[in-house]
Amino acid sequence: MHPFDDRGVSGGSVRPDGGTESGFRFAYEPGAVVYGAGRVSDLERELAAIGVERGLVVAGETVGTTDAVVEPVREGLGDRLADVFAGTTPAKRLAEAAAAADAYEDADADAFVALGGGSSLDVAKVASALVASGQSYEGALNDLERAGTVPVPGGALPPIVAVPTTLAGADLSVVAGITARRDDGPVVRGGVFDGRLMPEALVYDPDLFRTTPAGVLCASAMNGFDKGLETVYARNSTPVTDGTALRGLRLLARGLPALGAGDRDADTMHDAIVGTILVQYGASRGDGTTLSVIHAFGHGLARGYDVQQGAAHGVIAPHAVRDIFDAVDGRRDELAEALGVDADADGPDETADAVVDAIDGIREALGLPGRLRDTAIPREDLPDVARAVVDDGFMPNRPRGYDPTAEDIEAVLERAW
Repeated sequence: MHPFDDRGVSGGSVRPDGGTESGFRFAYEPGAVVYGAGRVSDLERELAAIGVERGLVVAGETVGTTDAVVEPVREGLGDRLADVFAGTTPAKRLAEAAAAADAYEDADADAFVALGGGSSLDVAKVASALVASGQSYEGALNDLERAGTVPVPGGALPPIVAVPTTLAGADLSVVAGITARRDDGPVVRGGVFDGRLMPEALVYDPDLFRTTPAGVLCASAMNGFDKGLETVYARNSTPVTDGTALRGLRLLARGLPALGAGDRDADTMHDAIVGTILVQYGASRGDGTTLSVIHAFGHGLARGYDVQQGAAHGVIAPHAVRDIFDAVDGRRDELAEALGVDADADGPDETADAVVDAIDGIREALGLPGRLRDTAIPREDLPDVARAVVDDGFMPNRPRGYDPTAEDIEAVLERAW
């Protein structure tokens, strides 16, 4: 079974407030969240607060060697810096996690400090599991090939501190994706899901986000934005996640067009970063995740292709939401209010149109492609992509009443083509 299957899917029909007829349970334990310009200087204090003596920085090959990014982190960590491992890539390879685990041991570290985008965060989480288990790369690869996951042992794990520089929303999360490839064989994809993988501290510094190239930052923003959409219509939404996701969407609807236009002033960065924090707050927790249809499409579209996740999300999000609205209500009124469009125009169909148009407007403002034909995905592969989407571990969280077949998903992909 995929590690995400059937997680957090509670019984009862969904009410307008996001609860169910049988009520809801919300168990969430995020780390301390620190936001503000220059707050990366607080890193040493945040590590001390969680009892960490030596943190290994885990970063991408570019981020970890770019002085404008890594030097403020070095200075912020001070005497609690163990070393910098600049070896992650967007592929999020298991070999990178194993190398980070080795670097952790060599540096005598007692925590990981994940710096950068979702790739570094995911690699650090898997490395934490490898350190705790003592498992070799070969053993972890065997497990990933066999079960689609890397075992997370019982007991304490090396803590993780997150210092994000993109807006993908992979930080307030207990989920990590990972890939591997044996010799010339196919790429194996899987994930790790465990409540203990939640970072124990998270530092969001707008000054670091400003160092991220515009194309990378805007693409990641679409991924984060979609987390807010999914959290609202997911079958396991709660009034708590409604409150954070809807507020986050309001901020993102205001901030992302400005970000796409090149603005990086204090107001724009606040709306983009704080909006991303809010839409992911509670979206990934120990008993499940609210991610569903759009993220399942994103996984299918990015599998084995040179397509950035945010770009895949940009293309497919309007079409996926349209398909949901064609089948169920999808809480379109709540989404319309959050996105600042008229939910009382001429009826539910018009509201659905307005929401889909608003989503596509965000995509366009961020400068992301609007058609699959403009990506590296071959049209003849769409049936295979559709099957991967239907089988994805996030699909069980789709809205109740929306039960697409592989043929239905392929039709959505064709419309997006």
